[in-house]
Amino acid sequence: MASDLIDARGQALHLKALPRRIISLVPSTTESLFALGLGDRVVGVTRFCESPAQVTQLPKVGGTKDVELDRLIALKPDLVIGNVEENSAQIAEQVGGHFPLWMAFPKSVDDALQDLRDLGVICGVSGAAEEWVRRIQAARGALRPVPFTYLYLIWRKPWMAAGQDCFISALLREFGGENLLLGRYPELTLEQMQALRPQRVLLSSEPFPFSDKHGPELPGLRTHLVDGALCSWHGVRLERAFAELGSQLG
Repeated sequence: MASDLIDARGQALHLKALPRRIISLVPSTTESLFALGLGDRVVGVTRFCESPAQVTQLPKVGGTKDVELDRLIALKPDLVIGNVEENSAQIAEQVGGHFPLWMAFPKSVDDALQDLRDLGVICGVSGAAEEWVRRIQAARGALRPVPFTYLYLIWRKPWMAAGQDCFISALLREFGGENLLLGRYPELTLEQMQALRPQRVLLSSEPFPFSDKHGPELPGLRTHLVDGALCSWHGVRLERAFAELGSQLG
């Protein structure tokens, strides 16, 4: 039962019954909940939750970094789902003091698949979760990795990248990518990027909205625009990532 599951904080989840009023604090998890057939149980989301389209009609409880506790409490959830990457420890402490809270933190594709399975167990839809895992694994198995080195930029002024210790890096490794930066989200200069001589510099569409106009700001570097959601959203979006991302990597 869900009460036997331990989340990414090492906290056990205790539920008296299957959750019927769920609040999601993570856009990718919101998408997964609907894909698992749980949309009618989702009663609140963040303002960044935009997929599927019907979530725009749901009550908002603030952002991923600035949850409005009073709004969340008013919705009387019996389960709140967050993420260590997306939501701060302070948010987790505040929410967990009122309601059952599940905090995930997948660092690899296998972790993300387990997270889907856990959602299935917690919400009583293990069959649907296993079907999504099967579909994702099938798309994963069709990959033909080609080795390449890269930098993955997520911000401008200052330049900031996703390092090796991120889910993004783990996903791109499946395609043959070797991240040239250690750590999680290091800052770096143009000169440092040029010195690293990456085969590709990937410009993400989120959180900074990179576009074609930013390529010329990186002279001497081969840039590619990539869909940030495909690169960073764990959950059911992984099926699309494995099917579509290869064409964006150049």
